[in-house]
This record gives sequence, structure tokens and C-alpha cells, in this order.
Amino acid sequence: MCASYDGLCGIGELAERAGVSVKTVRFYSDSGLLPEASRSAGGHRRYGPDSLERLRMIRSLRTMDLPVSAVRRILDEEETAGSPGSALEDAVAGQLRTLGSQLAALRWREAALRAVQECPAAERAGRLRLIGAVTAPPTTAPLARFWRGWLPPRMPARSVAAFLEAAVPQPPDNPDPVHVLAFARLCALVSGPCDGEERSRTQPHAHKEADARASAVLYAGLAEAYELAGAEMRHERGPYPGEALDGFVAAYASAHDTADTPGFRRVLARQLAADPRIDRYWELTAEVVSPPAGRPEPTPGSAHDWLLAALHTQSGTALPA
Repeated sequence: MCASYDGLCGIGELAERAGVSVKTVRFYSDSGLLPEASRSAGGHRRYGPDSLERLRMIRSLRTMDLPVSAVRRILDEEETAGSPGSALEDAVAGQLRTLGSQLAALRWREAALRAVQECPAAERAGRLRLIGAVTAPPTTAPLARFWRGWLPPRMPARSVAAFLEAAVPQPPDNPDPVHVLAFARLCALVSGPCDGEERSRTQPHAHKEADARASAVLYAGLAEAYELAGAEMRHERGPYPGEALDGFVAAYASAHDTADTPGFRRVLARQLAADPRIDRYWELTAEVVSPPAGRPEPTPGSAHDWLLAALHTQSGTALPA
């Protein structure tokens, strides 16, 4: 590598050959990434024949913004095994995750700025405050907290997790201003209290009576029924008695340890019609998960309404006004 009698070169020659500054070589040496072979009589750093290739590898890894600690692990693995392996794979995968999060944040900020820019001037300050309360990229933690306070306290953790997966909308990867605005409004909606007397007013009657086992049975059955109803809604079929409705009623019957009879269906229809509703949550959820100006995607809330309409049709009870 070097023309000197001992095959070693100084820091300036090494820097010039690698196309970096002397300061950069000194930093890598002081960080332990580029060991010195020796020091001259005058105390100057001297580097061995392999230093140029090692320095080029360091520069390539650092160009990908890998931290010094990751570069050190990769170089150590290469020195031990002869080539980079899992350390390089892990570092690249981690960097891709970080970059993905940064890109998601940028896409969200762009859509948020457009949402502010495109609204009437008189509304911009209020919209800015609303959207500015949401992090970029956005987190669904406020929505999950809302449901954890609203669900029966004795529900098994697995059942809660399954329900949250269905009820908490994930912001789209490439959001439109409509998505940003709907998600911000959704977060504002759930930011109020959901405990004590307020929780008692909003929780359906069936939830209050169910124990841990019954809660798990109820929500597992409802999830299946909502999925079946959602498929019917995507095909633009109106509410009708069928497999989805049977599963819907069976979930409530099992939770209450009773038989699915015409009488039970009439009682259930009246009870569900009188239950508190959170329609605004599901309306905003549909806006978050649906394409702008496109057909609304079914949500657990809209599927519930479809099933309730089918139940009223079958049982002969009147729909709520």
C-alpha cells in the first residue's frame, strides 16, 4: 500500500489514498475503528497495509449513517469470520426501520401542512391547533387508552388485544389531508374522560353484566360477525338475516348463557337499540381507513348497525329513530 521501506504509511498518505480528511482518519483511530500499527520516533501515527481497505469499509458503513458502535461490531465480525454477516444484516435492517419511521413522519407532516393550507383562512388557526396535537408519525395510544377504559375491566388480555386490533384504526402509510384531519378529530374525540359516571353512561348494558369468560366469548363472537357483515357491506348488500346475524346473536346468547330463541332476539333487539352509541368514533374511523372520496370501508361500528338492522327486520321490532 505504501512506498516506505517498512510498508507502513502516515496518516496524511492514508487519508489521501482513501479520499478523506486527516481529521476523519484521526477520529476513526481515536474511536478504535482503525488501529495504528505503530508510532514514529516523532510520535506520528503509522498504519499497516490493510488499513486502506478497512478505512474504505468504515467510510462506506458511515455513509449509510450507521453508528460507530454498529460499525465496530461489523468490523469485528469481518475480522473474525472473514466477511460481514449477521452484524451487517442487523445494522442495515435497523437503519431501514429508522428511515421508514422518518419517511412516515415526513409524509404525515406533508399531508398535515396541506390540510392546513387547503382550508379557508378563517379556519386555519383552529385546524392547526387540532392537527398539531397529533405526533408525526402519529400514535394510536390515545385510541387504545380510550377503549381500555371503555371495555369491561375483567376482559382477558388476549381478548382486549384482539378487540383493539379491530377497533383502533391504523393511519395510512401515504396519508391524504382528509386522513390527517379525521385522525386528529378522532384523537380529540377520545381525549375526554372515560371512567366513573361517564364510563357507566357510554358502556353497553351487555358489557356491564358479563364476567371475564363471558366478555371473551362475547367479543370473539362479535368480531366474527362483524367480519361477515363487513364482507356483505363491501358487496353493497343490505341488512338481512343470515350467517352473520346468527353469529351476532349467538355471541350475546353465549355470553348470557341463554338459548337463541325468537323471544331472545326480540329482547336483544330492544336492548341494543337502547344502548349508548359512539357513532362519531366509527364515522371518523371510516374516514381514516377509506380512500378519499371513495366508498367507506366497513368498521365494527357500521357492521354493528348493519347487523342490528337485520335483527330488527327479523324480530319485527322498530329501529331507533
